[in-house]
Amino acid sequence: MSFHHRSSAHGPGGPAPPSAAPIKFDIFRATLDLISLVMRSKAPHLKLRLSVALGLVLVGKWTGVVGPLLMSRAIDSLGHAPGSHGAAALTAHAVFVAFAGLVIGYVLLRFIAAATPYVRDAIFTPVSQKALAQSAAETFAHSLALSLNFHQGKQTGSLFRVIDRGARSTDFLLRSVVFNLGPSVLELIMAAWVLTGRFNWRLAAVAVATIVVYVIFSFTITDWRIKHRRDLNDADSKAAGLAVDSLMNYETIKSFGAENRVVSRYAVALEDYARAAVKANSSLQILNALQSAVLNLGLLAIILLAGVEVMAGRMSLGGVTACILILQQVYGPLFTLGTNYREIRQSFIDMEQMLELRAIAPEIVDPPQPQALPPMKGSGAELRFEGVGFRHTARSSGLEGVSFVTPPGTTTALVGPSGSGKTTIARLALRLLDPQEGAVLLDGVDLRSVSQSQLRRATALVPQDVALFNDTLWANIAFANPEADAAAVWAAATAAELAPFIESLPKKMETLVGERGLKLSGGERQRVGIARALLANPRLLILDEATSALDGPTEAAIQATLRKVMRGRTSLVVAHRLSTIVDANQILVLRRGRIVERGTHDELIAARAEYAALWRRQTRGDATGLPHDALAEAG
Repeated sequence: MSFHHRSSAHGPGGPAPPSAAPIKFDIFRATLDLISLVMRSKAPHLKLRLSVALGLVLVGKWTGVVGPLLMSRAIDSLGHAPGSHGAAALTAHAVFVAFAGLVIGYVLLRFIAAATPYVRDAIFTPVSQKALAQSAAETFAHSLALSLNFHQGKQTGSLFRVIDRGARSTDFLLRSVVFNLGPSVLELIMAAWVLTGRFNWRLAAVAVATIVVYVIFSFTITDWRIKHRRDLNDADSKAAGLAVDSLMNYETIKSFGAENRVVSRYAVALEDYARAAVKANSSLQILNALQSAVLNLGLLAIILLAGVEVMAGRMSLGGVTACILILQQVYGPLFTLGTNYREIRQSFIDMEQMLELRAIAPEIVDPPQPQALPPMKGSGAELRFEGVGFRHTARSSGLEGVSFVTPPGTTTALVGPSGSGKTTIARLALRLLDPQEGAVLLDGVDLRSVSQSQLRRATALVPQDVALFNDTLWANIAFANPEADAAAVWAAATAAELAPFIESLPKKMETLVGERGLKLSGGERQRVGIARALLANPRLLILDEATSALDGPTEAAIQATLRKVMRGRTSLVVAHRLSTIVDANQILVLRRGRIVERGTHDELIAARAEYAALWRRQTRGDATGLPHDALAEAG
C-alpha cells in the first residue's frame, strides 16, 4: 500500500523515534490505497480479471432483485386457472405452462445470483493473493530497511505478527470493500427502485428506513466494540512475542532453570488474551441478536403494509410474495454487510500496527544519485574517520571527535573497556549507523554518498556472536556470495579451518545448522562466519572479536589465516584479547568514546600509559611478556 513516510526529527544522521504516532483511519483513503496496491500487484491478466469480476457483481445483484418479479407473475398466473373468476380464465394446461415457465425463469435467475459470487471469487482470487503477497513483501522489505536502533529494540515474534496480520487483513479488505460493501449498497438502490416502480413507494420507504436504521445501529455498536478488538490484538501480540522470544533463547532458559518462570509469564499473557477474547465475543453476540431484531421488525412492517395494499386492491398476492423475496434478497447481504463492516473495522485495527511500522522512516537510506566507489586496488581500501560523533539514544555517552586513517592494506585495531565505542565504530564503518557529526570515508568517498548494496559488496563483518540461518552449512557460507561455485565455497571453508569438521559430517555441506546455528558449537559457528566473510572477498574486513569463541590451537590457526587474508585488504579489528592484535599496523585505545592513545603495540607498551596497563592486566608480568592465556596453553 502507498503510505507517506515521516522523516526523522533528528535529521539524517540522528536516531529515529522508536515508533510512529498512531494513524487515524479514513475508509476512503484506505480504499484508494487498496486500489493502488491491486494495480501494482502485477497479477496475471489484472485488468481483465477486474473487469469480469465487477461485471459478475452487477449481474448477480440485478438478477437477485429482478428474479422475485417472475415469481410474482407466476403466482398471479394461477388466478387464470379454470374455475377462477373472470373471463380470462385459461385451460389448466396453459396455466401450468405459464406458471412453470415463470418459476423456471425465477429459479434460473436465482441460480445466477447465487453462482456469480463463486465464479467471481475464482476469477479474482489470483489478484487478491498477489496483492496480499505484495503487501507482506513490501512491509517485510521496509522492516529490513529500518535502523539498527529499531531492530535492537523490537520483539521478533510481535513484529512477525504485525506483518502477518496486516497482510492478511489486506486480502480481506479487498474482497469485502470491493465485492461486498459496495455491491450491497448498489443492491439496496436496485431493490428500492423495483419496489417503487412495480408496487408502492411506501414499501420502498419502509425497506430503506429499516436498512438505514440497521446500518446506523450496526456501525455505532461496532465502533464501540473496536476497543475490545484492539485489546485482543495487543494481548495476542504480547503472548506471541513472549513465546517466540523464549523459544529463541531456549538455551539460556534451560541453563538457568527458568522454565517455570517463563511458562508462568506466558500463562499470564494467555489469561489476558482469554479475558479480551471473552469481551470481544460477548459483545459480538449481543450485536448479532440486536441486528436480527431490527431486520425482523422491518420485515414485519413490510408484510403488514403489503397486506393493507392487497386489501385495498392495489397489490396482488404475487406482489406480496415478490416483496418478501426481494426483502430477503437484500437482507442476505445485509447480514453480511453488518459482519463485513465489523470485520472491515477489525481489519483496520489489524493493519494499524503495520501502518505504523510502514510510517517509520529508515535512518539509513540511499542518496538520490549514489556515487560509485573507486575500483578496488590490490592493496585494499583506505578507511578514514573525520571528526566523527555519534550518541546512542539509550546511552549517556557516545563517540566524540573520532579521527583516524587506516591506509590501504593495513590493519587498525580498536581496544578499550566495554562501552568505549569500539563496536559503534565498526557499525559506522559498515554504515549500519550514520554519524551525527563528521564523516566516514572509504577510498575518499563519504559512505552516505554510496548505495548500500555497493557498500555491502565492499565490506564484510565477522561479529563476536555469529548468527546463522536455519539452513545448511552450504547456504550459510554461500550467503555472502550466492553466485560462488563449489570450489570457492570449499576454499573459504578450508581457509577458516572448517573443512575437516565438514568432512566428518554424514551430510557434509548439506548439514542443517539449526535455529541460529545452535546445532554447532560456538567455535564452529565462528568459523562459519569467518568462511562467509572470506567468500565475500571484501576490500574492508571488519572483525569484532572474531576468534573469541575458539580454543587456543584453532585460534592460532585462524589468526595465521586471517593475517594472510588481511594483507590484501584494509582490516578493522575490535579486540579485547590483546594477544590477537600485536601485529596490527595501528592500535587505537578508546575510553568513553574518545581515542586516548594510538600507535603500534611496541610504541604503546613503551609509552607506559593506558594500553600498557591493559597489557599488564592480561599478562602474568613475567619475563616472557606473553599474555596469560598464551602461557596457559604453552604450559
